[in-house]
Amino acid sequence: MDNKKREIAIKHDIKKAPKTGNWRYMRPEVDKEKCIGCTTCVPFCPDVSIEMKKWKDGEKDKADIDYDFCKGCGVCADVCPVKAIRMLKK
Repeated sequence: MDNKKREIAIKHDIKKAPKTGNWRYMRPEVDKEKCIGCTTCVPFCPDVSIEMKKWKDGEKDKADIDYDFCKGCGVCADVCPVKAIRMLKK
């Protein structure tokens, strides 16, 4: 038996993925002024719906929500250290 670790890559074509965010009851809203660009929210999103995007020149990237896939679970709002994400009724 070989003890080497095998790397497995799952390829995902976002263009073919079904959009699943349209049934959510709550939606996260990022306050770009409060967001410090720490990326804490990104790995916690179970739907991989958060990415860091350029907001203003000379500033850190800020959290951006992909509402096509976000289910509104609120994990991002819970883990944000500066409470820059709040949950709003849809």
